[in-house]
Amino acid sequence: MCAQVILLTGPSGSGKTSLLRRVGAHRLRLDDFYRDGDEPGMPLLDGTFSGDEGSTRTEAMARIDWDHPASWDADRAMDTIVQLCAEGSAKVPVYSIPDNATVNWTTLDIGAAPAFAAEGLFAGELVERCRRANVLADALALRRPRVQTWWFRLRRDLAERRKPIRVLVPRGLRLTHEEPAQMRRWTAQGCRLVGRAQCEATVAEHIGSVAVPGNRADGIG
Repeated sequence: MCAQVILLTGPSGSGKTSLLRRVGAHRLRLDDFYRDGDEPGMPLLDGTFSGDEGSTRTEAMARIDWDHPASWDADRAMDTIVQLCAEGSAKVPVYSIPDNATVNWTTLDIGAAPAFAAEGLFAGELVERCRRANVLADALALRRPRVQTWWFRLRRDLAERRKPIRVLVPRGLRLTHEEPAQMRRWTAQGCRLVGRAQCEATVAEHIGSVAVPGNRADGIG
C-alpha cells in the first residue's frame, strides 16, 4: 500500500466537506485533531495562552482562539496521514466541537485508493511535512465569495449548535474580515488557490473518480 494525500484547506464554511462527498473521496477530518479545551497552553483570543490549570468548558467556548494553529495537534495529524498512506487504515479521533474535546475513536479505512483527502482549516500547516515525507499528491485551498462563505458557515454552525450564537456571530465576522490574509498565508504555505469546479476536478483526477464528468483539473471544460 502506498497512497498519497491531497491536503485541502479553505475558510470554514467554504464547502470543503460537501465537495469531497460529491467527488467520492476518502476523507480524513483534520478538525478531529483539535486539542481538548481544558489542556494547558491553549491559545487565547487576547493573544496569551492558558496556564497549567487549563480552562473550564464555559471558558473554552469564549476564551480560546480555535482558529490559531496551536489549538490543533499537528504531530498527531501528520502521524495519522503517514500511517494511512503506508497501511491504508488508521485509528482516528472523533472530536466534539460543542464539548471542545475528543469523545470517541474510530477507524478510517481507505482501501486500495491511490489518494485520499485530509481536509481542514489547518491543512496548510502540513504541506511541507507531507512533501518531505514524499506522500503529498496536492495541496489546495478552496475559495468562494466571502459573503457566501459567511452565510453558509453561520447557517451550518447554528444548525449543528457548535457554539452559542454570542460566540458564533463575532467569530464569523472576524473570519470574514481575515479571509484575504488567510488566503495569502495558505499560498505561502504551498497551497494552490482553486475555485469549486477546479478543486472538484483536481481531487477527482487524483483519486481516479468519474463522479465529476466534464471537468478537468486545469479548470477548463
